[in-house]
Amino acid sequence: MSDAHPIRSRRPGLSVGARIIAGVVLAAIGAAGAWLQHDAPGRSAEPRTEFTANNPPAGLPTALTTSQHLHWSRCTSPPTARTGYDCAAMNAPLDYRKPDGRTIDVALIRRKATGSNARRIGSLVLNFGGPGVSGLSGLPELLNQYKPLLDRYDLVSFDPRGVGATIPVRCGKTADDTGYDGADACAKHSGALLPYIGTSHTARDLDLMRYLPGDERLHYFGVSYGTALGAVYAHLYPSHVGRLVLEASVDPTEDLDEEQVSQVKAVQAAFDRFAAHCTARIRHCPTGDGPEEAARRLARLADRLEKKPAPAGGGRNLDADDLAYAVSDHLDLGTDGWLPLAKALTALIDHNDGRPLSKGADDIGSADRAATPRDSSRAAQTAITCADSSLRPGFERLDRDEARIKAASPVFGAAWSTGIYLCYDWPFDGERATPHVNADGAAPVLVVGGTGDPTTPYPGARHMARALGDGVGVLLTAEEEGHGTYPQNRCVTETVDRYLRTGRTPAPGTVCRGSMS
Repeated sequence: MSDAHPIRSRRPGLSVGARIIAGVVLAAIGAAGAWLQHDAPGRSAEPRTEFTANNPPAGLPTALTTSQHLHWSRCTSPPTARTGYDCAAMNAPLDYRKPDGRTIDVALIRRKATGSNARRIGSLVLNFGGPGVSGLSGLPELLNQYKPLLDRYDLVSFDPRGVGATIPVRCGKTADDTGYDGADACAKHSGALLPYIGTSHTARDLDLMRYLPGDERLHYFGVSYGTALGAVYAHLYPSHVGRLVLEASVDPTEDLDEEQVSQVKAVQAAFDRFAAHCTARIRHCPTGDGPEEAARRLARLADRLEKKPAPAGGGRNLDADDLAYAVSDHLDLGTDGWLPLAKALTALIDHNDGRPLSKGADDIGSADRAATPRDSSRAAQTAITCADSSLRPGFERLDRDEARIKAASPVFGAAWSTGIYLCYDWPFDGERATPHVNADGAAPVLVVGGTGDPTTPYPGARHMARALGDGVGVLLTAEEEGHGTYPQNRCVTETVDRYLRTGRTPAPGTVCRGSMS
């Protein structure tokens, strides 16, 4: 488990084991088109009314809009999608500035609505975060979280550009290698694609994805990084905004380096709250008497692991950076992760056994939390992040920012500081330092933030709601530990579901009580 961790993923549930096995999982998904089987003997489609939209995306040829029809048929990959799901390939421009040029296939997956035609609103497009998470594997894995919405919506997800079955980025030693061997390898094997996989390009795909199933407006649920995608869509297409939920929101006002500082402070604060709880409530607490002693013990443990990593099972070892990321994975689970974290740290400190901590991080991604599937590849995550961010810092700024991040957290600073090097040698320019998200004139967008979120800190949700524009961004606050509050917090779930079913937003200043109340 010595794989480098360039940046903390802005999504729940990216486990330690996932960083190692991600390439294997993506390889299993296969090349574009492998997930789809066009003949589906034995299946009879339910009688239903298909919707028709009259506002195709502007500037695209009719071959991609009015003349394009999605051919939904039985999914053949991943295995979890073979029953009850339909898949399709959506043809889209590689470069929207040259809409008559090269096209790509965007891989889609759908779970049909169960309600009557009269009750069906349309499609609800889901993005589970990352960047780099496959919707083809994500929708079957996380269906139970969104199942109550099936009475009103078809649930639709997709593999974004650079991910899974949609022009996957290759950054390994060879063109078939799904691992990550650095920026030069990305340029060598995927250089023709890298300029076209950023969030603004995927947001334009969303508008085509809205139109082809017949929706006049986009109904969308984005988690973590998916909030950035949804907000960019709202900026580009304010008149096409339907009911948008941005849950566990990123901060659109921070650049990549500022985000690292905010995040490491938030995860340190979450660890301090865990340590205080551990002292007061957990017998034989491994972190000692309060947050300060906990930080000292974790620092000693990190020094020990840096010199000699602990066995973590499966031929893996757990080093100092792995320790930081595994602890933060548990903190993403909120209070549900606290007792398992205490037990795992006890095993590591007292017996040099890294298996419980590693396995606990690997297991994160279940429906117990607003978690995401564990197939986000480092290649896709890096490529999308660097396509979005224009930061290419020189060595003077790198040194300054590294010191700033280390100083912000005694437990997590060293591991998080490596994130500043993510894009410094990237072979292509990024779009901008921070995304454009102002969406004046759009319908109200519901932004959800948890006050104890260690991965997308709560101030980011406030800033997102404000940046969307007056009368557009509506903030819903949850007093919750952990990354993501839907569907764990009942108040949040009821409020979000009501908005998606009726379009009614909560009153300004609405706060949902939770584990921090």
